[in-house]
Amino acid sequence: MFDSPDFDLAPYAGVETTGLVRHTYCSWHDSGWRSLLVQSFSHAGEADSVPLPGVADLHLVLCTGGDAELRVRDGGRAVRRRWAPGRLELMLPGRTTERSYRATSPMRSVQVHVPRATVARIAAELGGPEPDFEAMGAALAAGDPVVEQLVRALPAAAATDDLYAESAAAFLVTHLLTRGRERIPGRTSGRGPDPDPGVPGGERDAVRRGIALMRDRLADPLTLADIAAEAHLSVYHFIRVFRDATGETPHRYLTGLRIARARRLLADTDLTVARIAERCGFSSPGSLSTTFLAHVGVRPSAYRKMS
Repeated sequence: MFDSPDFDLAPYAGVETTGLVRHTYCSWHDSGWRSLLVQSFSHAGEADSVPLPGVADLHLVLCTGGDAELRVRDGGRAVRRRWAPGRLELMLPGRTTERSYRATSPMRSVQVHVPRATVARIAAELGGPEPDFEAMGAALAAGDPVVEQLVRALPAAAATDDLYAESAAAFLVTHLLTRGRERIPGRTSGRGPDPDPGVPGGERDAVRRGIALMRDRLADPLTLADIAAEAHLSVYHFIRVFRDATGETPHRYLTGLRIARARRLLADTDLTVARIAERCGFSSPGSLSTTFLAHVGVRPSAYRKMS
């Protein structure tokens, strides 16, 4: 099946996958690509001690469906990892792993292999240090919306030629090798209370970036994807981290910021309710009125009279 000289997938030839995975897409066979191998799989509901040999290629796995707890051993003690939609994993080059799991819902994944020659060429062109795949893997596990969206989109590009695959591979490797080289300054001044100090520092910074974006673009129709991208996390991971740090979901926190601004504008300005709704990111005066009543206990007009 794997016959390209640019990839080092021979070790997989000895892995028994019958009954464990089923191909739903393979870019080599379905699209004729040779610069990038993209595969979509559906997985068996459970597996016990499945060995996965290490390969030299850059191998990314994106969970696109299912829920399971994985037990992974990579030479040391076994660790537990969660399989959930949006989770990214980098299979460390040359590292053999053994996996067991039992899923509670159907598991699906998209997996991408970038040839080792492509990684080496781009690393040389960038002129930086040798790729640190362990650090890269840790960063991806925390979430990367750029990689997640690109990997999700690749199977849908089945009708394109190999030039598309080559360009996608170059972009993906460049992004992974340059991500995190420059620290994004935190913006904490005047942004409200800090997230819970018990949350790890990197995650606190991600939450602060998300909150800063909410405040800066309160009038815009923000989506969770917008906010998670600013925090450099997947949507799934951002929701969990945000709730751990603030005790609220991002949606509820954003609504609270909008209501707080609406209260100030009602009390301190003569703007109409329609203009206030627009400035606070509500789709209509009626939407503002309904949400305001639920949070404050009175309609905006009544609140203004009491102020």
